[in-house]
Amino acid sequence: MRGSAPEDEKRIHRPALRRSATAVAAAVLLLPLAGAPSASAGQPRTDDLQRAFTDAAARFHVPRSVLLGVSYLESRWDGHGGAPSVSGGYGPMHLTDARTALARAPEFSEGHEDARGDGARARKRVPADAAERAALPAELPARLRTLDTAARLTGLPAEKLRTDPAANVLGGAALLAAEQRELGLAADADPAKWYAAVARYGGQDSARGGKAFADEVFAVMRQGQARTTDAGQRVTLAATPTPAPDTAQQKRLGGPATRAAAPGAGRALECPWNVACESVPAPYEEFDGNDYGNHDLADRPKDQKVNAIIIHDTEGSWDVTLKLIKDPKYVSWHYTIRSSDGLIAQHVPTKDVAWHAGNWYINSHSIGIEHEGFLAAPDAWYTEAMYRTSARLVKYLSRKYDVPLDRQHILGHDNVPGTTTPTIPGMHTDPGPFWDWAHYFSLLGKPFHRTAGSHGGLVTILPDYDENKPLYTSCEKAGDTCAPHGSTAVRLYSAPDENAPLVKDVGLHPNGSDSTDGVNDTGARATTGQRFAVAGRSGDWTAIWYLGQMAWFHNPHDEPTAVNAKGLIATPKAGREEIPVYGRAYPEKEAYPAGVPYQTVSPLPYKLTAGQAYAVGGRMTGEFFYAPTFDVSKHAIVRGADVYYEVQLGHRVGFVRAADVDVRQSDS
Repeated sequence: MRGSAPEDEKRIHRPALRRSATAVAAAVLLLPLAGAPSASAGQPRTDDLQRAFTDAAARFHVPRSVLLGVSYLESRWDGHGGAPSVSGGYGPMHLTDARTALARAPEFSEGHEDARGDGARARKRVPADAAERAALPAELPARLRTLDTAARLTGLPAEKLRTDPAANVLGGAALLAAEQRELGLAADADPAKWYAAVARYGGQDSARGGKAFADEVFAVMRQGQARTTDAGQRVTLAATPTPAPDTAQQKRLGGPATRAAAPGAGRALECPWNVACESVPAPYEEFDGNDYGNHDLADRPKDQKVNAIIIHDTEGSWDVTLKLIKDPKYVSWHYTIRSSDGLIAQHVPTKDVAWHAGNWYINSHSIGIEHEGFLAAPDAWYTEAMYRTSARLVKYLSRKYDVPLDRQHILGHDNVPGTTTPTIPGMHTDPGPFWDWAHYFSLLGKPFHRTAGSHGGLVTILPDYDENKPLYTSCEKAGDTCAPHGSTAVRLYSAPDENAPLVKDVGLHPNGSDSTDGVNDTGARATTGQRFAVAGRSGDWTAIWYLGQMAWFHNPHDEPTAVNAKGLIATPKAGREEIPVYGRAYPEKEAYPAGVPYQTVSPLPYKLTAGQAYAVGGRMTGEFFYAPTFDVSKHAIVRGADVYYEVQLGHRVGFVRAADVDVRQSDS
């Protein structure tokens, strides 16, 4: 790769030294940090961070490719302005100091959403003391406080390690060197000899997680990477074809991280072979006489098709989340993914129905994946390790259940519709506008791109994540402005003018008020990968059909926030002035057998009028999973004759009856 840094083997080989932390700190403090500007410095150089990696590698005798590879998997070399990750990690090396980042309430412990969303049963409420019972111990695990160790090893102040990228890289190099010494290994110039230290760095309390992390780091080293960071630094890791991990060290760490479950393996893990995966089962138990939890037994896909995967974030730490999932009185989801190393915990077999999306129809046909993170903390970034592991899991599930890899089937929790009008304001909004859908779909092998010319009839929302920083409020405190951060969402206006009011969402704001710039207000928001029918164009502005109205977003030719596309669209049938839209695709009344209560197919408050068009995401027949009791012999699947189409209604999807619409190609 052109412009790459010198190869590791070209560095001067020095004998390994065992030095005390005090001696190391003294040596470090005698040398200036590579990132510190000189007195004559003008504009910051774009290679300062690259030089910081070279300097730190030389000082602690860590192969530079190892240091770059670890950092890429933690942060993609971004510094995030000194803000912490979702698991309390700082800077390019993700040095952890997690206490302040873990003081939030878990996702299902607050708000008004019923995670089960089944109108045939009483509203599911989580225990009032769920968050308190899952409180973290006073002493955090070592993986969440590595910054203190880095400060001790380098003698640098903790604040400098948090905020100065060069210092942070130095701290990461010190930690890797310390891990190598703890393992009794020499500071070898061969990257392969650092496999176990890399595993310890990524997964301190999980051999499986650490091994998967190290495997991914070595894969990055083989492939090479180059990118410009969030601070404008150009960093390159030259592809190295040969860095195979040391086999003796691999054996020392144990066998493969996990293996995909064989067909018919019951409660065996359902994960791809190349990730770390463990079982933390969710209970299926009766309590309080006639209640039970925290999921429903099923036999998917034999009894119901799985056609969606729902992306959540936990709004709490890994440790809290794993405690809550074990409570039969709580709710459930199928998997949780840890931020620091991408470790996966499976809780509910994918054949069974978890209570996670707030919509029983969606729950019955989906798999829920929680990611350690916080939607309303834009500074709290997601690690590359978690993005990559999640993408591998979703690809595995996509193959297993034939779920298309597109934004009509890979949904955020914030894309799930309310079941009825009263439920809309309480629907959850994670993972929110800071989840990088474009990067995620690149990892899935399905990057978003233009699929049509200007007459294709659809657009795919695709802003530049790093450059797109719309103002949001109420992240930490109501009304306060959120810290600027890259976003996957574009804002929608009632006219082609940024001074115009935002479009209305009559379901989210039933009093008729305008949508707001609140981070949890999805009423005027279109997100990366979503496809909408074009309603008009005016200069640098594009209009789409959205919640029954024309919605405008800024889409300049030289800095586009969407690309042209084509596909199926649904329009009201000829002669129909307006048609209803629904939050679930339930059967008609005549389909229900005796003993199964009819579930009213009530429309949402939005009306799709003549001349409007909406992108089609799928076709399905009305279906209802009746699961009122712990005793599965009383469960039933009701299948009707009514056919529905899923459409991109607004920020959330919706369903329309096939009898109400004409479906055609958008460019016809």
